[in-house]
Amino acid sequence: MEVRDIIWVDVFVDKIWQKHHVKTEEVEEVLESSPKVRFIEQGDVKGEDVYAAQGRTKSGRYLIVFFILKGNKNALIISARDMSGKERKLYEKK
Repeated sequence: MEVRDIIWVDVFVDKIWQKHHVKTEEVEEVLESSPKVRFIEQGDVKGEDVYAAQGRTKSGRYLIVFFILKGNKNALIISARDMSGKERKLYEKK
């Protein structure tokens, strides 16, 4: 899946940091490192669906990033957190 650019909205950036202690740089590292992406659900706007990208940061942290893929292939980041144990096992299997 091609992501041309990342869209950051302050409210989501603040939530991701305050709730999950994930930096924007870490999210960008995951999305730029050929993550495993899967469809989550249809979005409220036709053609703008929600996806999850699983990958590792340069420091080795396992993250899952949730985003809305816009029509222009830009990713609006809505959440990011550490993978759960189950998610990490599935990620490492594939």
